[in-house]
Amino acid sequence: MITFEGVTKQYPDGTTAVDRLDLTIEAESFTVFVGPSGCGKTTSMRMINRMITPTSGKIFVDGRDIAQTDAVKLRLGIGYVIQNAGLLPHRTVIDNVATVPVLRGESRRAARKAALGVLERVGLDISLATRYPGQLSGGQQQRVGVARALAADPPILLMDEPFSAVDPVVREDLQTEMLRLQSELKKTIVFVTHDIDEAVKLGDHIAVFGPGGRLQQVAAPRDVLAAPATDFVAGFVGRDRGYRGLSFRAADEVPLHPVRTAVENELKALRLELGEWVLVVTDSGSPQGWIDVTGVEGLRSGRTLAQSTSAGGSLFSPGGDLRQALDAAISSPSGIGVAVDGEGAVIGGILGSEVVAKLADQRRREDEERNRVAFTEGFGA
Repeated sequence: MITFEGVTKQYPDGTTAVDRLDLTIEAESFTVFVGPSGCGKTTSMRMINRMITPTSGKIFVDGRDIAQTDAVKLRLGIGYVIQNAGLLPHRTVIDNVATVPVLRGESRRAARKAALGVLERVGLDISLATRYPGQLSGGQQQRVGVARALAADPPILLMDEPFSAVDPVVREDLQTEMLRLQSELKKTIVFVTHDIDEAVKLGDHIAVFGPGGRLQQVAAPRDVLAAPATDFVAGFVGRDRGYRGLSFRAADEVPLHPVRTAVENELKALRLELGEWVLVVTDSGSPQGWIDVTGVEGLRSGRTLAQSTSAGGSLFSPGGDLRQALDAAISSPSGIGVAVDGEGAVIGGILGSEVVAKLADQRRREDEERNRVAFTEGFGA
C-alpha cells in the first residue's frame, strides 16, 4: 500500500530529519513508527499525505507516486488523527465528524447521518452528537477525532501520537478500542508513538527510528523484543524486553492449580498456618482479596472484612498471555496469580516461579537449536 524509496528530508539549516528511508507498509497492516523525540518518525508519516515534502526519494501509495498526485485529493483519501484530537471548537461533534464527507461533495444531511453511525462504531453515545468539543472529556475528544478520520471510509489512517495526552486508564481503553476497530475495518494504519509498550500492543509491525532519522529495524513486535537489530534498538526497547515479550506467549503454556477459597461466613472458622493464604470469594466465586492468619484473628476480634484482607492483585484469563499471568502472580500477596473465567469467577491459580521456569526451559531449547545449527553449518563448511 505504501512504499518509501530512498526518502530523505533535509532542512535548509542542514538538519537531516529522515535519512534514506526504504520501507514498505503492507495493505491492511497496523505499522507503528516508534523512537525518541527528533528521530524522524512524525516527519516520515507526514510525508505520506504530503504535509511535508521529501528532499529526495519517492513515496508511492497504492502504486502511484504521490508527488504526481493532487495533494488535496490525496489528503481527502487519507484519515488523519493527531494529539489532542484537533477538533474545530465552534462546530458540534456531528459536524466535526462530517467534515471530510462534506468536503468531498456529500450533502450535509447525508454526511451527518453517516456520522452518527461512525460515532457509535467508535464507542460514543449519539447523545453527544450535538455537544461541542469543549463539553467532552479528553478521551471522548480523541474518539471523535478517530471518528472524523474514519467518516469518509479511507483505506489509509495516519495517527500521530493520538493517545499521548490522555491519562493511562483512558489511554488503555482507547488502545483496546483501536484494536477492535482495526479487526473490523482492516485499514492500513501508520501510528506514531514514543512509547514502546504502546507500539508492542498495537502494531503488526514496528519500525524503530533512531538518531539522524535513520531506520534501525522493521519487524514484528515479538522479533524486535527478542532480537534487536542494533545496540540502539536494544537500548530503546529496554532491559525488561524479556518481560514485554511474555505478551506474545499464551498463559495456558503453564498449568493452572486449584486455589483454596472461602466465602465471608466461613472465614472466622479457618485454621491457617503462618504464611498460608486463602482467597476470599463472593457467593458467585469472584475474588475479593486474600486473607492470612493475622487477618482471620482480626475478624475474630471485630475488624471488618476490608480491614482484615489484602488486595488480590491483578487477574488474568487462560486465554490471556504470560505477561498478564506473571503480573497477576507478582502483584498478589500470596504469590499466586488468580485466573478467572468470562464471568469473573475463580478457576485456578498460577505460580510466578513456574512462568520463570517455563521461560528458562524455552531459552535452553533455543540455545541448543542455535548451537546445533552453528555446528551443522560449521561442519558443512
